[in-house]
Amino acid sequence: MSDAEAAPGGPGIEPTWSSSAKDIVGASLGPARLWFTIGHGIVNEVYYPRIDTPQIRDLGFIVADDRGLWREVKRLRAYTLETPAPGIPALRIVHVHERFTLTLRIVGDPRRDVLLIELTLQGEAALRPYALLAPHVGGTGHDNVAEVADYGGRRVLCAGRPSGGSTCLALAAVDEAQRDAWGRASAGFVGTSDGWQDFDRHGAMRWQYASAGPGNVALTGELPRRCVLALALGASPEAAATLAIGALTQPFELPWRQQIDDWQRWHAGLVAQSCTLLSAPLRAQLAVSAMTLRVHQDKIHPGAMVASLSVPWGNSRDERGGYHLVWPRDLVECAGALLGLGQQAEARDVLRYLIASQHADGHWNQNQWLGGKAYWGGVQLDEVAFPVLLAALLAEHDALGGIEVRDMVQRALGFIVRNGPATEQDRWEEDAGVNTFTLAVSIAALVAGAGLVEPAAREFVLALADDWNSRIESYTAVYGSALARRLGVAGYYVRVAPPAIFCDDRALQRSVPIKNRAEGAAPAAEEQVSTDALQLVRFGLRRADDPLVCDTVKVIDALLRVDTPSGPAWRRYNGDGYGEHDDGAPFDGSGGGRPWPLLTGERGHYELLAGRDAMPFLQAMADMASAGGMLPEQVWDSAPVPRRRLYPGRPSGSAMPLAWTHAEFVKLALSCHGTRPCDCPTSVWERYGGRRPTPKVTIWLEQAPLARAAAGLDVLVCLREPALVHWGIDGWRERTDVRTESLIGLGVHVARLPVATLDSGQSIDFTWRTQTTGEWTGVDQRLTLVAPAAQAAPASADPSPRVC
Repeated sequence: MSDAEAAPGGPGIEPTWSSSAKDIVGASLGPARLWFTIGHGIVNEVYYPRIDTPQIRDLGFIVADDRGLWREVKRLRAYTLETPAPGIPALRIVHVHERFTLTLRIVGDPRRDVLLIELTLQGEAALRPYALLAPHVGGTGHDNVAEVADYGGRRVLCAGRPSGGSTCLALAAVDEAQRDAWGRASAGFVGTSDGWQDFDRHGAMRWQYASAGPGNVALTGELPRRCVLALALGASPEAAATLAIGALTQPFELPWRQQIDDWQRWHAGLVAQSCTLLSAPLRAQLAVSAMTLRVHQDKIHPGAMVASLSVPWGNSRDERGGYHLVWPRDLVECAGALLGLGQQAEARDVLRYLIASQHADGHWNQNQWLGGKAYWGGVQLDEVAFPVLLAALLAEHDALGGIEVRDMVQRALGFIVRNGPATEQDRWEEDAGVNTFTLAVSIAALVAGAGLVEPAAREFVLALADDWNSRIESYTAVYGSALARRLGVAGYYVRVAPPAIFCDDRALQRSVPIKNRAEGAAPAAEEQVSTDALQLVRFGLRRADDPLVCDTVKVIDALLRVDTPSGPAWRRYNGDGYGEHDDGAPFDGSGGGRPWPLLTGERGHYELLAGRDAMPFLQAMADMASAGGMLPEQVWDSAPVPRRRLYPGRPSGSAMPLAWTHAEFVKLALSCHGTRPCDCPTSVWERYGGRRPTPKVTIWLEQAPLARAAAGLDVLVCLREPALVHWGIDGWRERTDVRTESLIGLGVHVARLPVATLDSGQSIDFTWRTQTTGEWTGVDQRLTLVAPAAQAAPASADPSPRVC
């Protein structure tokens, strides 16, 4: 066979990503725009030039003797992973076999877009290492081309995707004398003519194809027992090769030592150094989580962070999106942790990025690529509120650093005013309606943002926050249901109330669809429970010992808690379908919801506010981490499935690491050293302190048309356009007209109806004519006045606090 021969078998099998089970992730703190992940003891996805663009599937190794013995090291499942200190992404990985030991040291070059790997093979003299590289240039395994190329007299394994952009990769290798280290080398199509198939068929390397592609391609190369490899990425094959070879002309110890020094200096500046209540293992996990948050930040778009450097169930699909996207909620959750760690500059960058990507009407994309292009098209009200909370927290720390936030905050609050309290999607991106988590975050944003808006709007947004806070139970609580009776509680907060809850007393009996279920389940809203209500306590809207909160916690534990060997964890809600199937098969649009470690952290915050020890929950989260300290999105909760590497209390095939989970771990660790959660703005805590407010006015919203209001209060009718409001009482008696007044910056127009002197049982009738068209709305609204307690919560609610 000629060395110039092209590989047969194109285009190869359908490409997939590597498993989401990451040992650790890493990047340098220098100018290099390269991020790497490690899974099963080898290099997995490497990202360049942005953190949302993976360029390879994996880079692994085979050890063989050319006489029939060959072992792919990732399949041995016998390796250890070490770092110089917790939270420093410089890796030493040792794979052990009865006939050899393969040691890898892996580090990013701080000054170049290059990943360096030092390889040492010990054992039988006949054994040699072979590199296996699976390019996914441009974020896909389709249409790649691979070549064994010559560059300046050195062989370099190259790949690119001519149809998909200008990025190219080059893998070079040198021996101890910095000479070209490649022996035999080959390009091939995955599943037909790649190096793994060669070894599988022949027990040795027999193929030496010069090129392969376009298709799903791979590269293979023989190496000496001691060598250094450089995987470089650049705008052309020549640029990548130049970077790779240049990086190999320096001693490996130079970038290795610089990586350690840079990260040690970064850790030395963290507030985490003062977390003296934590055990040594928990301090180590805190350092790893802090590093993981830092690594998830982009370098072209400062302040942008992807949700995860992994693809959930990636070894079953080729979808690039995965979690390599920015979710505003996840981003602010991470920024809050960074701010708590003392990284004010990084938190400010997040705020700047959010300001730059806000829509004109005040909302943010559900999720997006780093450059701001939307990926999914939903709108989640909590994702509009969270950036306001970040601005408020920075202001509270006197750390805005010259960022003018008033315009951003006013537009965000205006969107909340014009669209809340119901959301198009809850935080789990599924159902529309009123959700306790979303409502808590929105109320907190109204309060925290009030001090950052024009004075004319300030009084209104605070009044709206109080109004919504007083109605939480009337929107989201159910009493005396079959589930309440079965579990022996008076009532509980539901997962989500349908939007009809504003005017339909029986709305909680309506069906709410559960997404991600193959059978299309849609139980009644009153039958669905989530952990979301704990946010009411975390943000100081309700006390931890509030009777309804206590009952809800009992229901949550009865339906959602799973006690794993690693500790307690909670599913998102009953009937959840997002997770592996019962046999461990990957989520494929349906499945079964599994427990989330971040919910263990949220429960830890609740326990802290209840006056109990939160450390066991922090420890449980740490015990659910991978060998390198990566915290997963979900853990397995059924019988072991060894062939899928699924074990109770250990990471499932979902995203790992999940940056949000690491942020929750950091915040719980920091909160344990205080008296309340570190991510709740002081203004919210001081305004409510766990107590239901007594509103001073009723606010009727066009998008949330209330049917009842508390007697003894004036009513503000809030419309999206200027209008003439025509109103009367008790069947249109004493009719009066009033013009709306604009609330500058919020995009709403308000008419005050002076009805505070009316009694319970009376009603208010109104309609309006818009000023822009002169047309009447054509719908009459009726607002029935009730006793204040009746509109706030059912009469059966027990007002006295008790211990949960």
